[in-house]
Amino acid sequence: MKILSCNSNRPLAEAIAAYLDVPLTKADVRRFADMEVFVEIGENVRGEDVFVIQSTCFPANDNVMELLVALDALRRGSARRITAVLPYYGYARQDRKSGPRTPISAKLLANLITSAGADRVLTIDLHAGQIQGFFDIPTDNLFAAPVFIEDIRTRYDGAELMIVSPDVGGVVRARSLARRLDADLAIIDKRRPKAGVSEVMNIIGDVDKR
Repeated sequence: MKILSCNSNRPLAEAIAAYLDVPLTKADVRRFADMEVFVEIGENVRGEDVFVIQSTCFPANDNVMELLVALDALRRGSARRITAVLPYYGYARQDRKSGPRTPISAKLLANLITSAGADRVLTIDLHAGQIQGFFDIPTDNLFAAPVFIEDIRTRYDGAELMIVSPDVGGVVRARSLARRLDADLAIIDKRRPKAGVSEVMNIIGDVDKR
């Protein structure tokens, strides 16, 4: 097994490698003078099971290109199986057409990852569950809730808790957390008059002095 990291979250990759007691695979990830991304795998990966750890968070386009180029380099290096580990899946909010001539960029990114050479994808808490179906390769969507629940119970044992959903879209997830923590639930009703702008219209639930 090989674990490779690009630049988006190297500390996480190092922590995973240390936990598994394996060294990080050597890789040279750099930019040319015109800012093109270049990735060179620094050791033999032929026949290996390789995990590429790379979030596609800000700066999204740079991190996406690092991932795609790394996947291509591994495929051309004859890796047996390549798993793209994406703690954060960028472009996830563009999961549907918002107008008559707009893209579904979450699907486009899934196509690019597959075409670049990934055999499998592992991600965490996708913004929308249907994105898992955008891939034509096996895709595992893990949930961080068990980790949060354990930490909350440790920190706030015995306290009267309230879980707040930041919008209507998060209600199902917030309700599940509230049920497992035996906590109350509140919901923020927001409106988005335009992209990047949100307004709180109502708060559903008794949050006074909580």
